Amino acid sequence: MKALMWEGVNKLAVGEVPDPRILNDQDVIVRVLRTVTCGSDLHLLSGYMPTMQAGDVIGHEFLGEVVEVGPAVRKHRVGDRVVVCSFVSCGRCWFCSHGLYAACDNGNTNPVIGETLWGFAPGGCFGYSHAMGGNAGSHAEYVRVPFADVGAFRVPDGVSDERAVFASDAAPTGWMGAEDGGVSPGDVVAVWGAGGVGQMAARAAMLLGAERVLVIDRLPERLEQVTRHIGADVLDYSRVDVGEALLEATGGRGPDVCIEAVGMEAHSTGPAYAYDKAKQWLRLQSDRPTAVREAVYHARKGGTVFVLGVFAGVVDTFPLGAIVNKGLTVKGSQMHGQRFIPRLLDLMERGELVTEHLATHVMPLDDGPRGYELFKKKQDGCVRSVFVP
Repeated sequence: MKALMWEGVNKLAVGEVPDPRILNDQDVIVRVLRTVTCGSDLHLLSGYMPTMQAGDVIGHEFLGEVVEVGPAVRKHRVGDRVVVCSFVSCGRCWFCSHGLYAACDNGNTNPVIGETLWGFAPGGCFGYSHAMGGNAGSHAEYVRVPFADVGAFRVPDGVSDERAVFASDAAPTGWMGAEDGGVSPGDVVAVWGAGGVGQMAARAAMLLGAERVLVIDRLPERLEQVTRHIGADVLDYSRVDVGEALLEATGGRGPDVCIEAVGMEAHSTGPAYAYDKAKQWLRLQSDRPTAVREAVYHARKGGTVFVLGVFAGVVDTFPLGAIVNKGLTVKGSQMHGQRFIPRLLDLMERGELVTEHLATHVMPLDDGPRGYELFKKKQDGCVRSVFVP
């Protein structure tokens, strides 16, 4: 079958790989209908995830049709249109039973890397390095889905492919940041990043009752989407002082909840960003904590910071003193999508959560390298590239 593969730093290629097959009795095989680029994929392209291997099929956000079913699968049958959670989780271990699906003990078949890097291994993820299990990704014609009764969800007939595909990762990730970040009615929420996850975090905060939501970015096409489709306020950090604007919006108090939705390659202005970028380029640190640092500094005393962006290792200039002396709660997680996806599909069916505007560039899988180039370089107004195998 045809697939989009990682071939080295900033190198992608479309080629032939073996068709997936049922390996365990809880597997299904899905024919991919839509698969989407994600900002975290750019970290793979940039070489900041050291456990990639040439020939790995990338991609983790997808929707498709079930074409083969393992003998122990009970919830799905051939012909079902399903959206698949990007994280692979068993549904039975201690962590899954407590709703912490991304921390599953059984979804990652290669846990030693995560145990070495982070103390314990997270669950598995499609197409996201061998630290996350080495699972073949979704930028392909077919995908094997382990634990399908746990991670695949039937899509309502009235929800389009372009809307439903974002229930795979972007929408549940954003919702998790707002809900697990403790957004409550009347809160003021600040979101760093106006990509797919940032927009979904902003919309989730609004649906959870936030009084005001402000989204921070510099790209006009993304900020325009926030205004038109999400209904939140925007701050262009290249034009305004974000700290002053947030103080003004909160009567001098600061936001109740700050959500970071950028990750390890955050951009900003000023000398701190230049310092972070230089250290990352020289491999003296693995991640740029620029947006996290801003969220910590600007959160109100006693507030919460939730880190949604992907980070791989260690950072310098992390403001631990601000966390302690301001009494902040700092949380972070990979996405526990199985907990949120059914609810989000219902919201999508009712029209309360729209996502198809994120699919700015829809193209054949053969154009995958071009789709990633547009996405990475933010060219032609690209917010997300969607591939149709």
